[in-house]
Amino acid sequence: MDYLHIKGSSKLKGSIEISGAKNASLPLIAMSILAKNTVIIKNLPSVADIKTLLKLLTNLGAKCNFEDEHVAVDTSSINETKATYDIVKTMRASILVLGPLLTRFGHCEVSLPGGCAIGQRPIDLHLKALEQMGAEIDIRAGYIEARAPQGLHGCEIIFDKITVTGTANIVMAAALAHGETSIINAAREPEVVQLCEVLANSGVEIEGIGTAVLKIKGSDGKLLEIDEFEIIPDRIEAGTYLCAGAITNSELTINKAEPKHLDSVLAKLEEMGFCLTIEDKSITIHPIDKPIKPVKIVTQEYPAFPTDMQAQFMALATQAEGVSIIEERLFENRFMHVSELQRMGADISLNGHTATINGKSKLTGADVMATDLRASSALVLAALIAEGETDIHRIYHLDRGYDALEKKLKAVGAQVERLKEKA
Repeated sequence: MDYLHIKGSSKLKGSIEISGAKNASLPLIAMSILAKNTVIIKNLPSVADIKTLLKLLTNLGAKCNFEDEHVAVDTSSINETKATYDIVKTMRASILVLGPLLTRFGHCEVSLPGGCAIGQRPIDLHLKALEQMGAEIDIRAGYIEARAPQGLHGCEIIFDKITVTGTANIVMAAALAHGETSIINAAREPEVVQLCEVLANSGVEIEGIGTAVLKIKGSDGKLLEIDEFEIIPDRIEAGTYLCAGAITNSELTINKAEPKHLDSVLAKLEEMGFCLTIEDKSITIHPIDKPIKPVKIVTQEYPAFPTDMQAQFMALATQAEGVSIIEERLFENRFMHVSELQRMGADISLNGHTATINGKSKLTGADVMATDLRASSALVLAALIAEGETDIHRIYHLDRGYDALEKKLKAVGAQVERLKEKA
């Protein structure tokens, strides 16, 4: 097992190129199940979750060739519709094959999902929506057994709460369904928007892309011809590296970014006193000669502040002069990084879903443990400015969502290396 060894107090300088978005890639790879042709996807990040989903498709019988940020997926050879526990347990996003498998084949079995332990992310919204579309669903021995022998049919679906994977699953299910499906209270994340745009470019009639109401006219079971496309930039990776520039008070440019996807994150950085230069596909954060201002953050669905940036801003807030407040409204267990930051000297107190960060704290290197994907990056940020050396263990969480993080940071001056744990 690997860990990261980081020597703190380094200034950063230079530029980092942002990889394709993991959270866009996963539903788009699952979408290939709807295609009659080989689907070419470009700008994929080389992260563990992508490889896991491609392995899942391979186990179903698909042919996947992944190299140099490109993948070719041929699902015409799928001869199995059971997504087994041994793969699904490692990644919750595996549930994204449920909708496309069911709508294409009329039956499937998908293991109940695993992934980061950041709280309940129930799939009942997915299942209820599929039942409304005519599916018969049973849960037996840890598997979702779904049947729709006559195909799925369009209907009106109202999500009780916004769900990103739920929206993606039902959009894909609706693409091959009979009739029109309306999704009310749909997720508006850029990753969902790209899924809809690719399907629309493949002949599926979709109204309301980017809004909370989607209308999808299904193809009556006809498979789609899906043209080659490129994954959008990873807004969370971009935000993380901007926080790296901020916490080290360095000038750092991120390239191949999409600034319009980062409005809420950029607004909070400016609120904390940072100056940003924003161009078409790049953002530069500049060092400041005054104390970092404290901030109040409330995580909500897009376009509000993303829960996936909460941990990184908590690390940054430890260096602000004054009291910062972070309220986590989406996941109940997403403060597990607090105890690890406290080990490094952070002054953070918790009250339910609210964290109070008292700054400025002097952070000191320590042995810390990653508890989930975004918590891992928060610990990396803290280690960059901690006095001494920090070892971050269990970075398999980090590898699920960040492409070559230590290489990108080393290239801009960070003292970070990946090492093997002693047996």
